Amino acid sequence: MFAITSSLLIFSQEKDLTWEQLQKVYKVPKWYTEARFGIWVHWGAQTEPKEGGGWYARHMYMEDWGKQNWGKNAYVYHNKTYGHPSEIGYKDVINHWKAEKLNTDSLLRYFKSLGARYFVALANHHDNFDNWNSTYQPWNSVNVGPHKDIIGLFAASAKKYGVPFGVSSHDDRFLHWWLPAFSADTSGPLKGVPYDGNMTKEDGKGKWWEGLDPADLYGLPPEKRTPEYITKVKENWLLRHKELVTKYNVDMIWFDGYGFPYKEYGKELCREFLSADYEENGRFDKVIVAKIPSEKVIVKDIERGGANKILDHPWQGITTFRTWFYKEDEESKYKQNSRTVIEKICDYSSKNGNLLLNVELLPDGTIPPVQKKMLDEIGEWINLNGEAVYATRAWKVYGDNLDSYLENQNSNLSETDLDTQKKQKKKEHFNERTIDSPLYGHNEVRFTTKGDVLYVFVLNPTNGAIDIPALGLESKYNLKKINAIRMIGSDENIKYKQKTDKLVLHIPAIRPNKFAAVFEVKGAL
Repeated sequence: MFAITSSLLIFSQEKDLTWEQLQKVYKVPKWYTEARFGIWVHWGAQTEPKEGGGWYARHMYMEDWGKQNWGKNAYVYHNKTYGHPSEIGYKDVINHWKAEKLNTDSLLRYFKSLGARYFVALANHHDNFDNWNSTYQPWNSVNVGPHKDIIGLFAASAKKYGVPFGVSSHDDRFLHWWLPAFSADTSGPLKGVPYDGNMTKEDGKGKWWEGLDPADLYGLPPEKRTPEYITKVKENWLLRHKELVTKYNVDMIWFDGYGFPYKEYGKELCREFLSADYEENGRFDKVIVAKIPSEKVIVKDIERGGANKILDHPWQGITTFRTWFYKEDEESKYKQNSRTVIEKICDYSSKNGNLLLNVELLPDGTIPPVQKKMLDEIGEWINLNGEAVYATRAWKVYGDNLDSYLENQNSNLSETDLDTQKKQKKKEHFNERTIDSPLYGHNEVRFTTKGDVLYVFVLNPTNGAIDIPALGLESKYNLKKINAIRMIGSDENIKYKQKTDKLVLHIPAIRPNKFAAVFEVKGAL
């Protein structure tokens, strides 16, 4: 501790910290490590079309969507709803998006009431469109579409309600991602007619987008992309993102992809972001989250999944109820619900992780009623059991009676299915349990600690006794004699017996919540 403090004193004199110095002294702030639960709105112009998957802007130019079945409706839907992409392209979809009912105060107040301890808004996606008053990208939400500073509104509301504010950036792949916009139909009456990615600023004369250059949105046609142009794209990205994090004083940046955006450009943004934070505050209050597990100053992000063991460094799992952008395709089935999200909060907390849950806002900026109901249930549970979640740490082991689904006689899984489940569990990204996964056994539990208190989460509770071997008096975890157990939210006397080889815990029939039951255990630690 003394070495870190001394280093900080030395570096504070230098002010502008190098990446190597940051690696030695950076520490993830407590507001983040104690938060455990945040809400994200992955929301932008691609929400406007009701169908077409989460990569609508790309797939609307693809007659053949390949293996990406979640985008198979985009091309047909676009032609039917807006027109042919040789004239009416994604630039025009942006113009249709109005966000007419957006009330960021109402949303932040609601998210905070649910127990969310931080909030993240999408700043730009792979579509290269900025959801803020961007000086360096004319295709932004103030100039086009909603004519609102989306990030500015969310930032102001987050500050008003005292919620740490983050932004997500996804656009470093846009040049490759946009290539279909420069193609054309391969058959039919408009075969060979170039899509609107090939349009120029001059083509906009007399149209709603007059004065805007499609190349600023889609990039230049591939044949015109010189090395000098690619460098300018990266420099522009850095300028835009420096403005984003400073103008809106963000507390957290989340990056998509694997690695720093544009390599050294993204790394430089991160360095300046954290260095300026320390220069201003004399400590580190800001956070960077990305799929860059080898960097000490980056919080590890796991997409649609979670760690499969206790990690001694902060990490975050991200998920969404259906799709990242709100869609109504038949393929956009619900993969998560109140129960599975609550189970994730229990599981991730037991491994020192946070859960960032996406809320799929409608195009007008409101919450879909089905998701509102689930959010209410999640909020009710976490507000009841928050003491076992917020500011807790992992115990010596994250759970007991693990892999109970393998013994669930009601799962009807074949040997092949079981083998697939076992392999999937070893992964992190895209390993999440869904509403279609076999239910946890009634005896499977997770643990967290706070001070001398141990918390036990019974993931799928039912009336009756369960055995927890990890909490026996002679278990390898060196427990002391338990002197009290309380079910959070209940005054009912909890029956239990701590034997040498296990704790026998009686789960009451009447519980304060229908989801995971949480017990406070005293004396054991």
